[in-house]
This record gives sequence, C-alpha cells and structure tokens, in this order.
Amino acid sequence: MNVKTLERRSEPGTELMKNAAAVEGEPYSDDQIVNMYISVCGHSERTRTSYRRAICRFRSFLPQIPLRDVTWKEVEAYKLALIGGMAGFTGKPLSPASVSALIAPLKSFYKWGSDENVGIFPRNPTTSIKLPQVAVTSRKNYLTNKEVGSLLHHLKKKSLRNYLIGLSLVTLGLRVSELVSMKWEHFHTDAMGTSIWLNVPRGKGGKSRDVKIPSTLWSFFQQYRRGLPLSPDGSAEPLVFPITARQIERIIRHAGLRSIETKVPTPHWLRHTNATLALLRGATLQQVQENLGHTHLNTTQRYLHTVEQLGKAAPDFVEDFLMEYIGK
Repeated sequence: MNVKTLERRSEPGTELMKNAAAVEGEPYSDDQIVNMYISVCGHSERTRTSYRRAICRFRSFLPQIPLRDVTWKEVEAYKLALIGGMAGFTGKPLSPASVSALIAPLKSFYKWGSDENVGIFPRNPTTSIKLPQVAVTSRKNYLTNKEVGSLLHHLKKKSLRNYLIGLSLVTLGLRVSELVSMKWEHFHTDAMGTSIWLNVPRGKGGKSRDVKIPSTLWSFFQQYRRGLPLSPDGSAEPLVFPITARQIERIIRHAGLRSIETKVPTPHWLRHTNATLALLRGATLQQVQENLGHTHLNTTQRYLHTVEQLGKAAPDFVEDFLMEYIGK
C-alpha cells in the first residue's frame, strides 16, 4: 500500500462518526486513529495536511505492522532509512531538517495516542527517539529588547513610515517580501469584529496565512494611512508601503548603524527577533510557527537554541551554590 492510497483512504472529509463506531472491545482501525488525531490536533489546515502525509509515509514504510504494535525499533529504523536515503521517494539521503520534519509528527501522534485520557496506544514508542541535530544559522542574528527599543526610537525620529516599517517587521515577523506586497485590502476583522488580521496571500512557497495585528500597531497603521496623499484621480495607493525591498533593507541597516553599536541588523534579523522574543514571553512553538508561516515545526524549533542560551546556564547554578563564599 503506497502513500497516495493511504491519503485517499484518509481524506479530511471522512465522517468523524465513523471513528467512534468501533464496538466496545473492538480496536479502532489505523485509518480511524489517524483521522481522530488529525481532527483534534489543533493545527492549521496546512499543518494537518503535512502531519497526515508524514504519518501515511511512515505507514507505507511498515505496511504490515499496525500503528498500535509499533515499537521504538521500527521508528528508529525508519529514521535511519530516511537519513540513508532508503525511505525517500528519490532514493537520496534527506537533510537533518527534512528528517526532523517527518519524525516530529510521529512523536506528536504517539504522544497524543498514549495519553492516559486517550488510551489508544499502550505506550509511546517515540519517547527515546532523538531528532537529528539541525544547524542553527540564526543564533546571533537577533536583537535584544533594549536594541529593539533603540532601533525603533531612531526610526521614529526619521518618519512615521520608517517607524511603522520597523515596528511591523519585529511585531509581526514578516518577511521583507511580504511587507512590500502588503495592501490595505489585506487587512480584515475577525468574525466577532474585535480583532484586526492581516492576510498574507503569497508567503514563501505561495502559501497563505493570517497574522493578528495588535491594537496598538493597528492604531499606528490608521494614523499613517490618514497622512498618505491621494493620487491625481483621487484614489488611494493600494500598497501600504509603496517602496522596494532594497529600500527597506537600507532603512533598517542605516538605523541600526546609528542606534546599535555592535550589530548591523537586516529586516530578516527582525523576523528572528520576533520568534525569539515571542518564545521568551511564553508563546508556544505552534503559535510561532503559524505566525511566521513555517511549513515544518522543526524550522521553528531552531529558535529554541537561542532562547535556551538566554536562560539560566550551568555556571549560574554553581554560582548560586557558592554565593556565601564568593566576595568574602
């Protein structure tokens, strides 16, 4: 049985009532288990589709073994096969990031199913499975809270437009390409009429997502829009910032040179900063993933390395222990 066949059998339109139709004492089928998990996992439609495909791909690797009978040996063998190119569609080894993207949904799936309140699986076979180490390329490419404040202060002195550009990048975590494509018509209210959202129709890979606009930021957008000139025919400019990505890069770089001594930030640094500050303040990985538009959760997990470094390290604990002897 191949992945496409499994996906057809597990279409999102499958009625949830069928999942609950198992007679007491009669086990759920693998398809029913997968459908139940996908229906309650709480992710976006895009993430649910990605998770379903990852689970189906795992099942195609072990077509004769029911999901409830899987042990850590099968999961580890699957991971090694992905790394070695023996479980991929191309026959080529997958990168650590790609392997993590296929294993992470399995860990989430089995964690859910083995929860005592769910009780579908007798155990979680993924607890001892380690994800491949993914190189961290953004460990130092972020600004501290104080540096963000200095940058925004300098931008505000230049103009409301420049200030709003910097504030939008760091608050919303947008890519610079998404910022220059942003139109006024992309803003909309939610069903309750209480919150403003920005629709990003063409993010990376052509994927659409919605980003919540905090009320204070929205007030700056309204103030900025009131000051925009009309075109000769009386119409308003559809683009929020009718400038190029290169111009925005220069605005952020020049402001950084004049407000931060040791770093020269780029617009993408502010995207890294958004993720780092959000995680530091208690946001979940899933929330940050949805906001940034990451296809795979393991991409978002890279920011955890930065957050962990900013926390209490081993020397801090030792110092606490020795405080009564230090400085005497």
